Amino acid sequence: MSSLLGDRMLIKIGIAILLDLLIGDPPDWPHPIRFFGWVIAYLEKMVRKHVKNLYLGGFVLLVGSITSALLPVLIMKAIAPPFLYNILEIYLLYTFLASRCLLDEALKVKIELECGQLESARVKLSYLVGRDTQSLSQSDVTRGVIETVAENTIDGVLAPLFFMIVGMPFGVSLEFALIYKVVNTLDSMVGYIHSPYKEIGFASAKMDDFLNFIPARLGAMAMLLTGHLFKYDIKNGLKVFARDRDHHKSPNSGHPESAIAGLLRIQLGGSNFYFGNLVIKPTIGDSIVPIEPQHITETIKVMIGSELMVYSILCLITFLF
Repeated sequence: MSSLLGDRMLIKIGIAILLDLLIGDPPDWPHPIRFFGWVIAYLEKMVRKHVKNLYLGGFVLLVGSITSALLPVLIMKAIAPPFLYNILEIYLLYTFLASRCLLDEALKVKIELECGQLESARVKLSYLVGRDTQSLSQSDVTRGVIETVAENTIDGVLAPLFFMIVGMPFGVSLEFALIYKVVNTLDSMVGYIHSPYKEIGFASAKMDDFLNFIPARLGAMAMLLTGHLFKYDIKNGLKVFARDRDHHKSPNSGHPESAIAGLLRIQLGGSNFYFGNLVIKPTIGDSIVPIEPQHITETIKVMIGSELMVYSILCLITFLF
């Protein structure tokens, strides 16, 4: 990788982060994730119609979705004028980051909780999580928001940033991040452990676990370090992370959740209802202090601080080497 190429991509990633923090995800703007969703929904119908073995069909869905999303970008990279492609590249990188969107949606729930509007808070939480929210208590709603922000600090922020960074030496930051986002979208749409997705979503769920393996662990370390800078309880954070990071059905989600639970000295995890079915989960962290809406804001601070810290370290490494 030439120094010039690295410097240019570093600037593009920085602009993407800035745009995400300032603008977020305006609902009336075109967004590639919506395109991914349309492609996945169409291909899922075709696979169910034409492939009898849905485990195999899930692999076809995975490959077809990645190819359908990646091909237009490769064509544009080959034929578009450099100036136009640079704009497209920055725009797509920006849309692959979700820190502002997570901030906005989490604060909507927090505001309702602080105003005593529990029913409205439950409804707004239902837009963020897969669990049933109709009968959750205030602390359970708060816990749901914190868990969502913590988990998506990886899925929506640090993992896309990780793949942008990994792709830099090869000039494929956009392509790597795009593949990750397609797989992550697939996991959100079909990667469930129950019918009718258990078979067709198997390949997507396993690929999402694979791609998040390193980002979840490095990202949790970044969250712990960021929490220390904010003067949260790093000693307890390290203790809970070491003890509880595997207390989750997902091989990756327990890492950021245990980091947050330890830093804020709260307890996350536990059982929830999904589509009317009780799913038993272990707890993460200790109830040293009760969960309060203010912990949502503190989790958001760790999310954004981690993103900026990782980018700052990237800048330092790039300029030194």
